[in-house]
Amino acid sequence: MGTSAQASTPAPRRSATSPWPLDAPVELPFDLPFDLSPAKLQRPTIRPGIVRRTGALARISAAGRVSVISIVAPAGYGKSTLLTQWAGLVGAGAAWISCDSGDNDPAVLLTCLAAALVHVGAVDPAVTRTAGQAAGLTAVPALMEAIRPDAQPAVIAFDHLEEITNLECHDVLTEFVLRLAPGWQVAMASRHPLPLPVARLRTQGRVLEIGARDLAMTAEETASMLADAGIPAAEATVEQLAGRTEGWPVGVYLTSLGLRRGTHLPVDVGAAPAERSVTDYLRAEILDQTTDDEMTFLTRTSLLPRLCGALCDETVERRGSAELLERLERRNLLVVPLDRHRTWYRYHHLLQELLEEELRRREPEIVPRLHARAAAWFEANGLADEAIEHAQAAGDTGRVARLVLDRMQSVWASGRVDTVLRWVTWFEDEEVLDCHPQIALHGALILALLGRAEDAERWAAIAEHAAPEALASDGSTMLGLHAYLRAILARDGVEAMRRDARVGFAELAPTSPYRATMLYTEGLADLLDGHPERADPILAHAVDVAVRAGALPLAVLVLAEQCIVAAASDDWTRVAGYVDRAVSMVVAGGFEDYWTTALVDAWAARLAVHQGDVDEARRYAGQTARLRPLLVYSIPVVPVQVLLELTRVYIGLGDAGGADATLRQAEDILGKRSQLGVLHDQARALREEVERVVTGRGGTSSLTAAELRLLPLLRTHLSLAQIGDRLHLSRSTVKTQTNSIYRKLGASSRGEAVSRSRELGLDLR
Repeated sequence: MGTSAQASTPAPRRSATSPWPLDAPVELPFDLPFDLSPAKLQRPTIRPGIVRRTGALARISAAGRVSVISIVAPAGYGKSTLLTQWAGLVGAGAAWISCDSGDNDPAVLLTCLAAALVHVGAVDPAVTRTAGQAAGLTAVPALMEAIRPDAQPAVIAFDHLEEITNLECHDVLTEFVLRLAPGWQVAMASRHPLPLPVARLRTQGRVLEIGARDLAMTAEETASMLADAGIPAAEATVEQLAGRTEGWPVGVYLTSLGLRRGTHLPVDVGAAPAERSVTDYLRAEILDQTTDDEMTFLTRTSLLPRLCGALCDETVERRGSAELLERLERRNLLVVPLDRHRTWYRYHHLLQELLEEELRRREPEIVPRLHARAAAWFEANGLADEAIEHAQAAGDTGRVARLVLDRMQSVWASGRVDTVLRWVTWFEDEEVLDCHPQIALHGALILALLGRAEDAERWAAIAEHAAPEALASDGSTMLGLHAYLRAILARDGVEAMRRDARVGFAELAPTSPYRATMLYTEGLADLLDGHPERADPILAHAVDVAVRAGALPLAVLVLAEQCIVAAASDDWTRVAGYVDRAVSMVVAGGFEDYWTTALVDAWAARLAVHQGDVDEARRYAGQTARLRPLLVYSIPVVPVQVLLELTRVYIGLGDAGGADATLRQAEDILGKRSQLGVLHDQARALREEVERVVTGRGGTSSLTAAELRLLPLLRTHLSLAQIGDRLHLSRSTVKTQTNSIYRKLGASSRGEAVSRSRELGLDLR
């Protein structure tokens, strides 16, 4: 994994805006690292005739600068409308995020947060390109620290927060809220209770809670809505309507539609909260007023989060969908335009839910077919992410596999790790992974890169069941892909690694980006055999091929391997050249948090030791140590190389504790992979050197990989028990590791441990 992201057409996502907005065209003054609809960052405008929620707005204003404005109520209470009106009052000091299912990837959510902070002038636009590259929750402190000291307090508005269900994303939101500086606010609208420590915020007086009772329309607001609809209602009618609906805004609105058509006030108007009431209102005031043709169109297009004429024509096999959408919108049938040109629309979420229920009641057998047609349209129009979603809903595993294999590289490179993981694990969830060995193969590599060694082994075994002569989608043979995976995992020794690398290079398609990896792996085998002179030209060629393929994270890794070749001949001028080039590429590409960058940092530290620059050596050693938790045995060679080089750095700095801890991690990996050539001899020789190092600084360098994994979380709001849940450890284990961290750093609290680690050169991103 790890090619550079490719430019593509931004994919429209499901937009959760107010019931009656008209989105203005959006031009973002900064680049985003992946496909993200700019409209989700645009505050909706309120169409004429929408009642101003004076009472609720007054409550918000009277609350002053509380940290959190919580707007939680069932469907139809005008949460989005209130949020939009409040953000409008704040003006330029408010940023908007319309939440959707795509935000259940920490990289996406963090990028949205960064974009919101750019919108209010709080951070540099460059932050949006890197915010999602770091690891979820632990990236929030760095994002908050990027806020300029002179930035004016602002409001960040989140609409439809119930769409975010990912636990790590909940942690991100909580950390963001708890770190807000005085005067800053978040305003969140949701159907469900907020995923925040509301009780804690309530005790601190930092939250204003607005619920269904606060959102109920008064008699005055009801009269205003009727008047705006052109209905000269008598006072008794207004009171009757307000009473029977209990001020339920959508009930008032839908009933006003009937009154405008000349019908009388219905005597069976239900009370607000019941879901059955929602259905009854929509059926009576929307669905019962449509023709059979319109009803068929509405139900069959209800599975589309966004609609345009061409998409609907293809999905329901008809013509004239664009004109029909315009007519339905003009009749106020909860069809919402999403641009000024009336190209894209969506159904109000209440209507969409009812229509989907109606479709499954009327024509359940056509649902997969509708999704399949939608998937075909999205794919043909270059919107692969949405094509994948519809292909999954259609059960079209072949199309899903083809789209995922084509898309996963650029999505992974953009930092959307959870998105790629969700795509590939779908096959296992659907129990069809055995039928898609290519997915199993790439999934094995993904799991290995994430440190999930046992899962990676299991998926690799599934991938190896495929017939070797079968062809992959790009023309590579499965024989070549099997060899590619085996060469990277290096389970069978150096000679097998070299053989697999050559087979992989020969059997992979000429256009495959993995050919560069196979060149690199062949050169790596020569290094492990103790022949750097043979590795040199192969590695040089691998760098060129990787750069041409856009696989820049791989290119910087190979440059670091060339440092080993140059150092073997004591050519430190060449080492310096390779380090400078690699570090420049890392910074330019934003690869600081890639595990492959650890070898670059380790060699930058070694170069600094050789040049006598102790401060620079410690800085790069700290950067390398930060990535140590990612160095596991599933892809063993590079992790061991990094750890051995870092051990040499610590020896050069006279740091026995750091050298010992780092070398122990390398020895643990070597114990699981017994055939890694000269690395075993190098580790034994270093063990003898470590025993002779009599001085030691201690501190962060002596932390184990497990402690380094834990340390950044001490900087967050999570309790020790919650940290254990996130790391799949018991609370007692977390407490033991925390106490060990305190002892090694000479600290007595979490805050002191974090401060001490920074003083000692460890960047806790």
